[in-house]
Amino acid sequence: MIEKETIKRIVEEYKKDSDIFIVAVKISSANRITLLVDTQEGITIDECASLHRFIESKLDRNAEDYELQISSPGLDMPFVVLEQYYKNEGKKIEITDDEGSKYTGTLKNVTNGGFELVTEVKTKGKTREQKDISFNFDRVKSARIILVIK
Repeated sequence: MIEKETIKRIVEEYKKDSDIFIVAVKISSANRITLLVDTQEGITIDECASLHRFIESKLDRNAEDYELQISSPGLDMPFVVLEQYYKNEGKKIEITDDEGSKYTGTLKNVTNGGFELVTEVKTKGKTREQKDISFNFDRVKSARIILVIK
């Protein structure tokens, strides 16, 4: 069976010439490899195809048969890696914390340790004020982007 570390190593070799980052690598017992990748600008089909060809050039089908699928993580998938937080800075997201509370707001000030979420809080009357809530990554159960259609 092909190992996740092998796939990660091959992608690391490939990405020397690109800004691709790995979101997830899954390998089934039948050697079905699912690789989710992205870039800060969003990955294109051509970039996925190029990476697919590169990985296939590094693996030997005669030694071990496999199926390879490469795609973006999709808009509805929760954030998995730090790069996804950086990519979505300034966008509206939904957070579920480790206690099950949900927060919605604009993602800002992402660091290696956490981030801030700018939320709107209703005050007396119809007034709304903005409030910054700080989160450490270890407090976040899930985070996902909220699609805003204008």
